[in-house]
Amino acid sequence: MTRVRMAGPVGTLVLALLGACAAAVLDLGLLAPAALALSVAAVAATTPFTTTEGTARDADPPPFRIMAAVLAGLTGVVVGLLTATVADLGLIEPVSYALGAFVGCGAAPLMYRRTATSLALSLAAVALAVVLALAVTSVVLLITGIDPLFAYTEMLDYGSSPDSVVQIVNNGTTLYLSAVAVAIGFKMKLFNIGVDGQYRLAALLAAAVGGAWALPPVLHQFVIVAVAVAVGGFWAGIAGYLKVARGVSEVISTIMLNSIATAVTAYLLSTDRLAVEIGTNNVGTPEIPDSGWVPGIPAGFLGADGEIFGLVLLAAAVGAGYWTVLNRTRFGFDLRATGQSPEAARASGVNVNRMVLTSMVLSGMVAGLVGMPQLLGESHYYALDFPTGLGFTGIAIALLGRNHPVGIAAAAAFWVFLDRSAQILDFQGIPKEMAVVTQATMVLTVVVVYEVVHRWGRRYEQQQVGAELGRAEVTP
Repeated sequence: MTRVRMAGPVGTLVLALLGACAAAVLDLGLLAPAALALSVAAVAATTPFTTTEGTARDADPPPFRIMAAVLAGLTGVVVGLLTATVADLGLIEPVSYALGAFVGCGAAPLMYRRTATSLALSLAAVALAVVLALAVTSVVLLITGIDPLFAYTEMLDYGSSPDSVVQIVNNGTTLYLSAVAVAIGFKMKLFNIGVDGQYRLAALLAAAVGGAWALPPVLHQFVIVAVAVAVGGFWAGIAGYLKVARGVSEVISTIMLNSIATAVTAYLLSTDRLAVEIGTNNVGTPEIPDSGWVPGIPAGFLGADGEIFGLVLLAAAVGAGYWTVLNRTRFGFDLRATGQSPEAARASGVNVNRMVLTSMVLSGMVAGLVGMPQLLGESHYYALDFPTGLGFTGIAIALLGRNHPVGIAAAAAFWVFLDRSAQILDFQGIPKEMAVVTQATMVLTVVVVYEVVHRWGRRYEQQQVGAELGRAEVTP
């Protein structure tokens, strides 16, 4: 592939300036977000030809470079739109979106140079699974006599409205925490199916403690969250202990613990114990005083009337901490090594049993946070109508996001988008279960497609190693 030599920082700055100018010109005839997205996409499309020679992408074949360029473009668009949204709070729209285009066009080449081939392959597998799922859904719609394009257009219009965006962020926050809890176990080759029971029991006891006393604001919130984390970690730790002490499969033990958690919750959620009457045919814990609430983020900048859960920031911190611990600490290395090969990890001095128990406890601690955005941001008590089933949905999202915090965030957003946008289909005479078909097909295909792409990538790496060895042998 013929490329233009450009100095890294200087070339990136030139591309960013060109992208900002292009966005400003396109803004004259297009909506500002569309102008930004087109300019960033154009810059990303040029990265395989303008990237400085000698980067890690040099040895990659054209398909891998294309995947890296697509990933760089998507990242640049997201970064640019976020920058423009924040800048728009204090600047006029043309300036804020030109600034967003500048940042996004600068992020795209950087992402292209830094993207690992394995990450590009994983995201390509997910993208292909999404395309296949939409294709299957389209076939089902056509068989039932419904125009797929009309259905998708209605879903996109409703799902992208300001109020829907706020709902997607709020619901996505809880599912993101659930998926991260599952992903921690997956990294250790542990299947923590018990997230559902862990977060429900944690939310109940945290709500009971929070509603029993009135404490100073920050202390009150901390106590509620700490109780939830402790309960979730303890409940998951039972399964971890059973595995290391008695060899009980975590799949069996967590399923049983889910049932026990349901029974304990039903027993405690009674007016004779922790609950009080709430409305008609509903009971719940006493309402948490105002000092225990977490204020929401006004969504007026999006044009919505609601608020974004304040604990969305906690979810972001959990994702960042998950990635940092996993990839930048000795504990994370031991965890991944134990998951890949327990025998090799044991031979290198890692206490495998301790890693299993610790991983399950950490997974449960994150699971304990799943109900906190809803509890402290909206409900303020635990009742019979508290959201359930989030743990099982988190398993699907963790699989779809390939256990990567960014992938999990994208998968959670897309999953909730389908749930939210499907609500408009009933008004158009279209079964909203079409969204469920897409979700189910997506989860099934991503596993198969990822394995195919993974084998392709492994074969390519073996070919690269063989080629390098061959060149080394002929070099005098």
